Amino acid sequence: MLKYGYNWGLAMNIRSIGVAVTLAMVGAIVLAQEPAKELPSAPSAVKQGQSQPPATTQPAAPTESKPAAETPAQAPAEPEATQTPAPSGSILETPNNEPAPVTDIRVSVNEVNVVFTVTDRHGRLIKDLARDDFRVVDDGKLDTRILSFQQETNLPLRIGLLVDASNSVRDRFKFEQESAIEFLSQTIRPKYDKAFVVGFDATPEVTQDFTDSTEALSKGVRMLRPGGGTAMFDAIYFACRDKLAKQQRTGPTRHALIVLSDGDDNQSHVTREEAIEMAQRAEVIIYTISTNVTGSKNEGDKILKHISETTGGRAFFPFQITDVANAFGEIQDELRSQYALSYHPSGFASDGRFHTIQILAQNHKNLKVRSRRGYYAPTR
Repeated sequence: MLKYGYNWGLAMNIRSIGVAVTLAMVGAIVLAQEPAKELPSAPSAVKQGQSQPPATTQPAAPTESKPAAETPAQAPAEPEATQTPAPSGSILETPNNEPAPVTDIRVSVNEVNVVFTVTDRHGRLIKDLARDDFRVVDDGKLDTRILSFQQETNLPLRIGLLVDASNSVRDRFKFEQESAIEFLSQTIRPKYDKAFVVGFDATPEVTQDFTDSTEALSKGVRMLRPGGGTAMFDAIYFACRDKLAKQQRTGPTRHALIVLSDGDDNQSHVTREEAIEMAQRAEVIIYTISTNVTGSKNEGDKILKHISETTGGRAFFPFQITDVANAFGEIQDELRSQYALSYHPSGFASDGRFHTIQILAQNHKNLKVRSRRGYYAPTR
């Protein structure tokens, strides 16, 4: 009888252990099936009452039909960032509609990097200035220490081409495509530079990811098909956050975004200022080419000008459609004729705030220096 009781108790212990192991295995499976939290939407408002674009995926291979959009969120976010809700259905949210931590794109601790352009009063590029020709004003303070300086005539380029493929540009779309193809063919150097192509209407669609092949880039541009509304701010935000900011910088490179659009945004989920902030965090210069050829500047042109100026780029307003190619040519020249410096701000603080930047060409009163208007300090 005692022996039987002993065996019964042993069996009960074995059964308890088996149940515990089973529960542990089920828990592991459930955890493994939870979706990874990735990059989020912009930190604030969604325009109310607008239709929400459907979720899209990257096409397996190029076809003549309009390709599906690349899923905007692809890399895990930094573990220390905070979470912000994303609007339901937004192209900027995670695939399972779950909010994810905001990616904090940081400058080096105690060091700020600035790429800038210098022109004379006639708009001609000035390429032969030296370190002592410049002073930096950070948050109104002149006592900053320049750590490095170089002429940026031959740095590798990382370029994003954003082409407005909405109905509003349908009548001139073909010519814009050919101008963009010519620009990429003349600018991208094999094994040195890289570019990607995004068409946008209600959602951004990657038709060619980063490549140094001008042939592949040309195909990506020709795959674009006009149609739908315009979500330009979403496209800029996506291109800066999910493409240019994620490019590994093994050495000095120049990151630029070229936006070909009429500037008439009517479907974005992020605001204009949120798109600009993401470009500033990613250290991206934005050039805009207006497709408005009416001869008079409208609200869309003002928006394009503001985006370019705040990021250190330039806005182009062709008088006729054939001038679009000239605008691309001027952008190409400027990308090869810039300067770069890094400096240590006086009284630097890791406060996460936006700090203003102004580059002065001292002893050169007739020269104009164009750079991004500020940076976001890292947070501790």
